[in-house]
Amino acid sequence: MSRMRTDTFTVNGERREVAYPAHHTLLEVLREELALTGTKHGCDLGECGTCTVLVNGEPILACLAMAADMAGKSIETVEGLATGPVLHPLQRCFADMGAAQCGYCTPGMLMSAKALLAENAAPSEDEVRSALAGNLCRCTGYQQIVEAVRAAGSELKTQGCGAKGAASHG
Repeated sequence: MSRMRTDTFTVNGERREVAYPAHHTLLEVLREELALTGTKHGCDLGECGTCTVLVNGEPILACLAMAADMAGKSIETVEGLATGPVLHPLQRCFADMGAAQCGYCTPGMLMSAKALLAENAAPSEDEVRSALAGNLCRCTGYQQIVEAVRAAGSELKTQGCGAKGAASHG
């Protein structure tokens, strides 16, 4: 029988107490214990980026992070991007510009892009490509993804992060 732990996590701004097997990764706790299935289970090797979440604002691969090491840290998943029915500019730009096709890689791409835009709201194409280098997409040529990230950055720069008025785009 697996040893259990109970820890408190702050996920998408909400404190959550979670009991889980001590050997579980952050990805397993997010998906299995907290029912936050937006973070995808991909390679389990840290090579595809589908499980990217932000921990204290930094992108990490949830499949490689032990959940026990995340207790007390701020975790943001793709579910935390939208504010109620108002999409984050990244989500909206991805949809409007055709940056998501099958969508499997999209949550990880969005979270990596959010971390980039928090540091640099006007990244060059090369900077976007570098920031997303750990996120693999098998459906696109990445050009629409890069353009969507840059468009969202422009919107965030002019309206400020978290602006609610951005919903009128498109």
